[in-house]
Amino acid sequence: MEHSIPTELLQVLKKHRYHLVGEHSAVKRCKWLYESLIHDRSCYKQKFYGIKSHQCIQMSPSLFYCTQQCLFCWRAQSGDLQIKWDEMELPDWDSAEEIAQGSLKAQAKILSGYNGHPKTNWKKFTEALTPRHVAISLAGEPTLYEHLGELIRVFHRKGFTTFLVSNGTLPSKLAELNEEPTQLYISVCAPNEAVFKRVCRPQVPNTWAKLNETLSLLPSFRCPTVTRMTLVKGHNMERLDGYAELVERAEPTYIEAKAYMHVGFSGLRLDYSNMPSHTDVYDFARRLAERTGYRIIDEAAESRVVLLSKLRKTMRFGDP
Repeated sequence: MEHSIPTELLQVLKKHRYHLVGEHSAVKRCKWLYESLIHDRSCYKQKFYGIKSHQCIQMSPSLFYCTQQCLFCWRAQSGDLQIKWDEMELPDWDSAEEIAQGSLKAQAKILSGYNGHPKTNWKKFTEALTPRHVAISLAGEPTLYEHLGELIRVFHRKGFTTFLVSNGTLPSKLAELNEEPTQLYISVCAPNEAVFKRVCRPQVPNTWAKLNETLSLLPSFRCPTVTRMTLVKGHNMERLDGYAELVERAEPTYIEAKAYMHVGFSGLRLDYSNMPSHTDVYDFARRLAERTGYRIIDEAAESRVVLLSKLRKTMRFGDP
C-alpha cells in the first residue's frame, strides 16, 4: 500500500527516533526506559500502579491520525513544520497481530542500543528483553484504529498488561471494545466547551458532547478508569467547578492531574512558561479534591503529577 503520509514527515519522525511499524503504527523509547536502565529511576506509573518502566513499550496504532489537535500534544500535527496531511483520511488498517509483532521487534531494536552502554543495569536489561506492559498512548487517537479491541486482546494473550489512553471523542468505539484494557485513561483537559475548543482544537463536530458521552460510559467499564487532566498554565487551570462536574459524571477510579511538559512538537505551539510547577499542580489537585470528595493518595514531583482516588491505595499490576 502507498503511504498517503508525506515523506518529509516520515523522515522527521525517524530523526525524532520514532520506530515506524507497518503503515500507521509506531514505537518510541520513553525517557523513563532510559532512566530505569541507566540511572535506576522509574516513571510515576511504576510508583502508582506497579508498571515496571524498563518492561514497558510505548506505542500507537494510529500515529498520523487524530480527532483533535491539542495545543499541548507532543505529536507532529498537520501544519507543524509546514508539512500537511489529512489526519482524518484513515488508511487500510494493518492487522492487530502485525502491529503487536512489529511493536515487539521495534522495542527489541531500541533495547539493543543498551547492550554496550557502560552504565546499563544488567539485571533490568535482561528483564527488559521480555517486556510486560504496553502503553497505547504515544500519539494519535487509538480508537480510530479499527481493530483496537483485537490489538488489546493479542497483547493480553502474550502476557502483557495494557494502558489505553484516549481523548474520548469516539464513545461508540469505546462502547464496542471487545476486550477492555487493563486500565483506561480518558483525557479531560478542559472544564467547559469554550476552553475545550481553544485548547483541544477538535477536527470533527460535536466533540464536547461526545467526550461527555464517553465520561458517562466510564462507570460501565470493569477495568480501572482514569481521567487524565493535562494542565497548561494560562490555558485550562481555572473553573474547577466544571472539572468537578465532569468527574461526577465519569466516577473514575483515579484522577491524574499532570503538568503539561514542554517536549516534542508542542514547543511549536506553546511556551516553556506554559508548564505549571509541581506546586501549581498540587494546588489544583487539592482544590479539586475539596470539590469532588476524592483524596490525594500519591504524587511524583519529578513528573509533576498528582494522583487522586476514593480508594486508599492503588491496584498494582506489575508487582510479582
